[in-house]
Order: sequence, then structure tokens, then C-alpha cells
Amino acid sequence: MPKFHVGGKVVNGVDLLRKRRTPWRLDVWPFAVLYALWSVMIVPSLDFTDALIVLGGIAAFHILVLLFTGWSVDFKRFVQFSKVDDIHQADSCKIIPAKFCGSKEIVPLEFRKIAGSSNNEEEIYFDFRKQRFIFSVEKDTFYKLPFPTKEPFGYYLKSTGHGTEAKAVAATEKWGRNVFEYPQPTFQKLMKEHCMEPFFVFQVFCVGLWCLDEFWYYSLFTLFMLFMFESTMAKARLKTLTELRRVRVDSQTLMVHRCGKWVKLSGTDLLPGDVVSIGRSSGLNGEDKSVPADMLLVAGSAIVNEAILTGESTPQWKVSITGKSAEEKLSIKRDKGHMLFGGTKILQHTPDKSFSLRTPDGGCVAVVLRTGFETSQGKLMRTILFSSERVTANSWESGLFILFLVVFAVIAAGYVLKKGLEDPTRSRYKLILSCSLIITSVIPPELPMELSIAVNTSLIALAKRGIFCTEPFRIPFAGKRSLVEVGGGRWPSDQLVGDGGARRLCTVVLRQVVNAAEDQCSMVEVDICCFDKTGTLTSDDMEFSGVVGSTESMEVESDMKKVPGRTQEILASCHALVFVENKLVGDPLEKAALQGIDWTYKSDEKAMPKKGSGNPVQIVQRHHFASHLKRMAVVVRVEETFFAFVKGAPETIQDRLADLPASYVDTYKKHTRQGSRVLALAYKPLPEMSVSEARNLDRDMVESGLVFAGFAVFNCPIRSDSASVLAELKGASHDLMMITGDQALTACHVAGQVNIVSRPALILTRSQDGSSYNWVSPDETETVPYNANEVELLSETHDLCIGGDCFEMLLRTSAVVQVVPFVKVFARVAPEQKELILTTLKTVGRMTLMCGDGTNDVGALKQAHVGVALLNAVAPTKSGDSSETDKNESSKSKSKKQKLPAENKKAISVNGEGSSRNKSTSKPESSSQTAGGGRALTPVELQKQKLEKLMQEMNEESDGRSTPMVKLGDASMASPFTAKHASVAPTIDIIRQGRSTLVTTLQMFKILGLNCLATAYVLSVMYLDGVKLGDVQATISGVFTAAFFLFISHARPLQTLSDARPHPNIFCYYVFLSLLGQFSLHILFLIFAVKEAEKYMPDECIEPDSEFHPNLVNTVSYMVGLMLQVATFAVNYMGHPFNQSISENKPFRYALVAAVGFFVVITSDLFRDLNNWLKLVPMPKSLRNKLLIWAFLMFLCCYAWERILRWVFPGKMPAWRKRQRQAVANLEKKKNI
Repeated sequence: MPKFHVGGKVVNGVDLLRKRRTPWRLDVWPFAVLYALWSVMIVPSLDFTDALIVLGGIAAFHILVLLFTGWSVDFKRFVQFSKVDDIHQADSCKIIPAKFCGSKEIVPLEFRKIAGSSNNEEEIYFDFRKQRFIFSVEKDTFYKLPFPTKEPFGYYLKSTGHGTEAKAVAATEKWGRNVFEYPQPTFQKLMKEHCMEPFFVFQVFCVGLWCLDEFWYYSLFTLFMLFMFESTMAKARLKTLTELRRVRVDSQTLMVHRCGKWVKLSGTDLLPGDVVSIGRSSGLNGEDKSVPADMLLVAGSAIVNEAILTGESTPQWKVSITGKSAEEKLSIKRDKGHMLFGGTKILQHTPDKSFSLRTPDGGCVAVVLRTGFETSQGKLMRTILFSSERVTANSWESGLFILFLVVFAVIAAGYVLKKGLEDPTRSRYKLILSCSLIITSVIPPELPMELSIAVNTSLIALAKRGIFCTEPFRIPFAGKRSLVEVGGGRWPSDQLVGDGGARRLCTVVLRQVVNAAEDQCSMVEVDICCFDKTGTLTSDDMEFSGVVGSTESMEVESDMKKVPGRTQEILASCHALVFVENKLVGDPLEKAALQGIDWTYKSDEKAMPKKGSGNPVQIVQRHHFASHLKRMAVVVRVEETFFAFVKGAPETIQDRLADLPASYVDTYKKHTRQGSRVLALAYKPLPEMSVSEARNLDRDMVESGLVFAGFAVFNCPIRSDSASVLAELKGASHDLMMITGDQALTACHVAGQVNIVSRPALILTRSQDGSSYNWVSPDETETVPYNANEVELLSETHDLCIGGDCFEMLLRTSAVVQVVPFVKVFARVAPEQKELILTTLKTVGRMTLMCGDGTNDVGALKQAHVGVALLNAVAPTKSGDSSETDKNESSKSKSKKQKLPAENKKAISVNGEGSSRNKSTSKPESSSQTAGGGRALTPVELQKQKLEKLMQEMNEESDGRSTPMVKLGDASMASPFTAKHASVAPTIDIIRQGRSTLVTTLQMFKILGLNCLATAYVLSVMYLDGVKLGDVQATISGVFTAAFFLFISHARPLQTLSDARPHPNIFCYYVFLSLLGQFSLHILFLIFAVKEAEKYMPDECIEPDSEFHPNLVNTVSYMVGLMLQVATFAVNYMGHPFNQSISENKPFRYALVAAVGFFVVITSDLFRDLNNWLKLVPMPKSLRNKLLIWAFLMFLCCYAWERILRWVFPGKMPAWRKRQRQAVANLEKKKNI
């Protein structure tokens, strides 16, 4: 247990530490003793060679301990620090982050005197990931540095800024400057960090062992490859971090109220509590400056573009807090309509000249709340900086799998050691070297590079389709869950995606690639896809149908001449439309209504009819739409009379009418059942008053005692491909769910049209007396009493729908976990409820995908395992249409990316067909197997060509196959994935890519397992019989392995999703039996072939420790090993129904054909010079024929075994219902306690 329990969103606990003095560290004095004992006791008693072996063992152990202090925070704490209880004795602390917030760290503990304190008070704090945590003596724990964000509105209205210079200095010491400060590392430092990673150290160790075993040629080229790969990664990281440093607080000059007067200050000098004058500001190049900090508007109003943070394409109207209750406390989440967020841009502002504190430059008055890394833009920067960073293969399951292989290697090494010790003439040095090689053969040196490229491929493919990712580790969730750490951070590779090993940060660069959010041990494919309705499944283009309810008729009246004038006045003025640069912008629904009634709206906030004799309506005061209220209101003046105009959800307005019409409920339900969006309109006349009095009316008074004026009916066309996309998802065994703020009947109707609802629907509603709840069909012909315990059974025959008001009931009765997982449609839900729905689904073990388009979906998008934000209004990327790119892939290597044709851009942005519907398949470049003049490539040239291909894959400046660098604006902080499509088709792209990378990585681990098991056998049993490989032979074999891994990682996903599921994890019957069966066949083939070869050289005696020399047994074993290598890749390749088949994956097919051809050529001895170069001796014809026949039979048996197992053990749906019942049972236990 940690010493202090913080329990925050970032830090969970803190341990106090004191650094040991260097001589007393556990990585110093114990080894000093060991080295002394070696010199005193070992050197005199053993011969020099054995003494050096002992010294090497001690030194290796010492180095390993030093390395572990860099790899493990807990180990570093144990070795270099001691725990203390008194905080004044501590000089450091170990930070235990909250769940899903990264790994532990040790940071310095700071002490400082508080400036201006009367009794010399001391502040104890630590900085963790650009956030400061302060020690509280009263609470005896640390808490996050507070900012003035939860004060009453009266406090902000009376605020005049920092009154004295001393207060400003104290605030600077407390909160720091308003900047994004982080060090710029050098290439040397990054390279050192890369070279200290566990995988790299292990690989270098393996290379050293190979050198000792005289594999110089193979070892040096492998080492060269490793250093080139890591240097490329370090260069890429340096570039992305340099790019990241360009994102900074705009250094604009602002008027700030300090020490009782307005002074000019830079935006970087702002402090929380400052009162500033803020407005639209442009730089020298004419580009709008962004807001430098998070601020609260206390006077004036502004139109703000928040697309960079939320993905919301519509500019947002921000108003002052004037008129809010002075005692009510600020909630940034609830009151974001009054907030100017850092990083957003003000398009237009209107000062309040009546406010007591007048600004000298005509700006709006705002109070600074948060600065630096605590602003909205700063939080995005922190996410980029401190999300997982590199890709390695260190996930829980992959580590366990490698451990499983190590067990076999240890058994084989133990066998060699036992046999070697029985022979007193054997060299102990050679024996230990042989055992070390067997154990380290578990992991090939190319594995990290190949996994990285597999991960990279997914990001590239998505970016080509206009889908950008700020959290690449999420891609695995689309296929399955897992994670791969490349050291220091996470990237999706263990089973998925990430940024090829470099710390490419997305949003200013691609970042984080595998920080497997929840249970890191589970890997489960997305099984439920959740969608917002308006703007996501349906179009943003609203169609105004007309008005109903203003007369006795229940039919929509589309002729505005027959609609009462007061109703038209409400539609013309009760909105949040605004003019920006002489262009009317705002909610498409409100623009459609204004156009439908044929009124105009002027920049002076006056509405008037284009034709006829209607009276102009002057807006006096707006009470903007609030999601928790589900309504908005305006105070207007018509002629000389003041009115309150209100519109909102019919069920909300219903409770605020003075007189409810008899047909009110029946009317709006009739139209919502038809899928229309219905808004209730109401008004009330106000008594005579002045304009200032009208502006200060209490909102609740304005919105009560209303007169009904009719319903406005809108139609929202469903996107052309929504139904087909969701049908494909449903056919691919995904559950579908709709989460919308619209009315329940409308939501159910639309859900039925897009295949979310396919059975009779039931909507949970409260009974008329309010005492109970019932499930009621949309046409109210079927009613089922609500019982939380029967919801699961009911969901098997009906599709269930719940509204936001009933959701509150579920919270009160603690029935959320019992009910939410079985509901198909959620209607009238607030943003916080959307977030809670996703959290509940994750709690019961469901893997979630959420697709939305705007601000209201941000919380849910962040909570989902895979969140997809649709940016409908942003121009398509210039990276190239996927079909164009694929067709020109090979010719693109020497040219830059080309712009999309206009018509292709339009096709992609309007209907998304360019993404999921593109039937063309990519044709990746494949390396030629011949040099100029047609001669065969030497191993050096082959290795060089392979290396160049790898480098090209990882290099940002290459031909478009590299990981794309995503700028701010391409992606938003609304969601891990940002798709520039007005379509839900990107969800299919992400799931297809996730499945593809999942099966690719799974087959890599199967191939790895088979290779390692065979290697352990060859290096142990056969090694004792004198069977060895030559240096050139090992190099050729390594080149083929690397090429195979590279080409299978480039397999493209199929265009249509299959209902079959990838296998959820490595440890399953399918993988275990597949490995066991194929390994048995491989070993039998190897044994029979070697035994057959031994018949032709019975008298030759081979010493195990002798140098390699060609003989028939070595020749046969190499040929068999090569054929086993080809068979392993060919048999375990996973094509349909997820990826391209072998025949469609041309580079892999060509590599297989080349390998088989090479095997046939060397076996048949067609080119004696080639065989001599490879040190292969001639074989008897009968043996050669047997080898070819046995190789063919072995391949057929392995292929048949693998196909039988895939048929017997298909991928299964996650068993989430069991986990849901367990969660309910746990909840019941807590209640009883």
C-alpha cells in the first residue's frame, strides 16, 4: 500500500523515498564485494580462462542489475532508494498512477517557502507529468494544485484581477507561466534511450553470442540492421518532438487588469485570476490568434471556432455569466457556454458597454481560470507527451507466450548441458555458449521490426482513407485487445497496431501506440458499436416540414400563410444563429426553420418576414440551449411589447405550459413515431419594463407559465450508406446501439431504418401517476411491467429503448448494470449519461466502439475503446484517394503525394464511398530478387536490399507508405479516431484494419513458436550429433525469414466484414493444438531425413565442438530446415475471411515461390557453383527424391491439420453476459453490506 492515497484521475498513490548514498546503493557495494572475492579467491584457484568466465558472469549480472534500474521503477526504488515515513526526511517520491494513466515514476520532492506568508510557511510538492501536487498537512495527503474554477458566479463578476504586484508574483510562483515547456532531447540522448531498451539489449547480447560461435557475417549484418532501425526511430522521434514544440501559447498582447489599471501583457504572462480584455485578434499573416488560456466570460459575447478541440464544425456562441445567480457555483462541464477554451479561435466578439469594468480596446471582459498545461489545449499536449510512446513486444500475453517457449528452450539447453558434462573432454566455454544460444534462440532479432511494421501498416492504411488517430493503441481494440511495449511506453503491437516503433505523436504527430486500457491480459474484438443519430446516422441537412398543433388538425401545415404569426415569430427569433463575416452560421435545424418560414435574420439581431405584413422581432436577451434543460428561450420585443419565446423537447415544455392542450401528447408522438424531429414552441407576454430589466429577467421565470404555440416538425434524411454500413456490421456479428439526444419514438423509427432495431420495440416510460414504470410499444398496443430482473429475458424477444428520465431512475435504483447492457436505443440522454452508458458497457466486459460527430459526444467518444469522431465540415485530406494511391503505389516512390481530383474528393466527403467501398487492392512494392544484368543477388546484396526496404517503411520522408504525420486540425481531442467523412463507413475501415492486424500478429506468434521449437531441437539434440549450419546458410535463411515476416504484415484486409471472428488470444486450444501437431510433423520429417542421410556416411565421426565443415548430414538438415521454414509460413498464413489470400498477397506469394524454387534448385543440384558457395555437398539421387517427396507430404499433412483445427475451433463471441451477471452479483453484495 502506498504511504499516501491520492485517488485522483492521474495519481492514485505516493510513496516517500530517500536516495541512498552512492557507496551504499545495492548496485554498488554488493558487486564491489564480489569483484574483490573474485580477485582474492577465484583467480588463484582456477586457470585463467575459467576465471575470466566467472568474471564475465559477474560483470553480466552487474550490467543486468544496472539495466533493470532503468527498466523497472520498483527495482530502481529497491536498489537506489530507501522508504521513509517522515515527509521532511524524503527527497523523492514514487508515483503510482491511476488506472490506465501510464506507469510508475520516481520524481523529486520539492520544498519551498511561500512568498508573502507571514509565518514563513513551507510548501511541499512534486511535479508529475506537468501537473503539480501539493502536500496538505490537514488531510495528510497530496492534492492537485487547485485553480479558481469552482467559485460562485458572484466571485467572478466582482473580480478585478490581481490587485498588487506582490499578489501577481505569488500567483506566478504558484501556477507558473502560461507556456508549454518541455525539453528538446538531442539525437544522442534519444539514441541512448533506444539502445537501453530491453529488446535491443537482448538482441545485442544474442549478436555477441553468435559472434562467439563464429557467425561473424550473419551477426554483423544483424547488428547493422538493428542500429539503423533504432537510429531511424530516434530520428523520427526527434522530428515529431520538434514539431510538437511548435505548438505553443500564442504570444499575442492582451490588455490585463493588474494593480487597479489596464496594462499590456503577453499571453504567456497570464495568471489564473487575471481579468483580461479578449476579442478577435489576428497575426501579421492575417491568421486568427487562438485564445491563450481557459477563460470565463463575465461581460460581452463571442463566436468561437472549437473544431480543433471538439470536432464540432458549427461555431459556438459564448455568452457572459451576467444574469446567473451570484450564489450558484461554476461547473465548467455544465457551463461551457460561458467558457473560452485555450487553443480555440474567436471569430467575432461583442463587448458589453454597460459592464462596470470598461475595457480600453473594446474587448470582452473575461477571468482567466486555467493556464499552461491545465488548459484544454494543454490537456491535449499532455495526452500527446505522456501517452505511451514506443512499440515493443512486451504485452502480458506475448510475454507469457515467449516464456512458454523459453521453457522448451531451457529443457533443450539442460539436455545439452547434461550430455556435455558427461564428456570430460568437452570445452566448458563451448558448452556454456551452446546452452546460451539455445535459450536466446526463442526470439529472432527481426521480431520487433516486423511487429512495428505490421502496426505501422494499419495507421498508413487508415490515414489514406482520411481516418486519423490520436491514440493508435486503440486500433487493436477494433480487432482485439492487447498491447506491446517497446520500452518506456506502449504501442499496439502485441496484437495490433501502433506507430512502427517511433514515438510518432498524433494530433501534432501520431502518439501512443498501445497502452491497453482495461485488463491488459484480455484481448477481445469490438463486439458492440454505438452510434449517435443526428449528424452521424442522419444528415446534418435538416428539412423543415412545417408546423402542427397550432390548430385542431394533427396534420403538418406546410403553408406558412396558414400558420399563426406568433408561431412564425418564435421560429424566426428563438435560435442561436449569428452572423460571422456577413455569413449566417449556426445549427442547421434553426437555419432550416428560418428558411422554411421565409423570414430573414439581420446582424442587428432582428428578424422580419421577407413577404407579407408581419412585425419585425427584436431579440433582447438569449438563454441558450442547455443539454440538461433540453430547452432554450429568448426575450424579444415585438413593436413595443416584450415576449418570452421558448422552444425545446415536447416532454420538457409540457410541464411549463399554463394550459396543456388535450391533443398535445398524441400529436407529437404521432410525428416522432414517423421519425420526425419535433420541437415544442411556446411563449408568454411580459409586463412593461425597460430593456435592461428585460435582460436581467431570471431564466426560470421566463420559461414558466407559457402558452402553447404548436410543434415545429423537421425531417432529417438518413445518410445514403448508413443502413448498408450498419447491416454489414450486424452481419459481422457486432451488436448495434443508438445513443441520441432525440426523442425516443423518433430514435426508434430511425433505428429500425438503419438495422439497429429489427424486432418489436419497447420503450421504458413512467406511468401517468408516476408511481411505476412500464415497457410500452411505440404504438402503445403492448405494455409490459418493468422489472429489472426480467430485462435480460425480455431483450431476447424485443429491442428495448430507454429515455434519459428513466435513466435517472436506473441510477436511483442501482439497476444500471442490470438494464443498460440489454438496451438497443437510448433517447433523450445528456452528454454525461452517454459517458455513463459507455462506462457501464465496459464494466460488464463489452468492447465498445462509439461513433459521433459533435461536442455532446466527446465524453462517450473518450470512454469507448474505439471512439470515432466524424468531421463533416472539414475538407478532405490531400493524401490521395485510396484507389489512386494503390494504383500508383509502385510509381510513387520518386514523387511526392498528389492531390485528389475534385470529383474524387467530393465522392469521399459526401458519401464515404472512397473508404469502405473501394474495391481496389494495394500492390506494395516487392524487392527484386535479381541485380542488374539478371545475376543472382549475393547474401550481402539481399541483406542490404532487405534493410533498405525496412528503412523505407519507417522513414517519414519516403513514398507515402510511412506513418502519416497528423497535424492539429486533422484530428481533434474529441476522439482517438477522427474521420473526415460525412459517413459512418470509417467504422468498417477501422474494424477491418483491426481484424487484419490482429490475425497478422497472431500468425506471427504461431510462426515464431514453431521456429523456436524447431530451433531448440536443432541446437540441442542434433547439435550433439555434430549437425551445424554454415555462416552463409544462416544468413540466407535469415533473409527469407525477414522477407516472409515483412510481406505477411502487408496483407490487406478484405473489403467486406465476415461474421467469423478472429481468435481472441494466443492461449487457446486452436493455437496450442496447431503448434503441437505441426511441430510433431516437422520433427518427424527432420529426424527421418537426417537418419536417412546418416546411412550414406556411417563411418564419419563428427565432434560437436568442431568447426563447421560441409557433409551430407549438414546439407540435408539445412535443406529440411529451409523447407520447414517455407511450410511454416505458408500453412499458418491467415487469409480469408479477414485478409487477402496468398494468391492475392503478391509479394508474399512471390517470396514463397522464390523460396520453394531455391529449395528445388539446391536439392536437385542444378548449379554446383551455387551449392559450393553455400557449402552444400552433392546428394545421392535416391536421397534427393525422398527429400522432395517427404517435403511435399509434410506440407500436405501440416496444411490439412491446420485447416481441420480452424474448422473445429472457430473464433467465438466474447462471453460478456457472464461478466455482466457477476457485476450485478457484486453490486448486490455491496447493497447487503
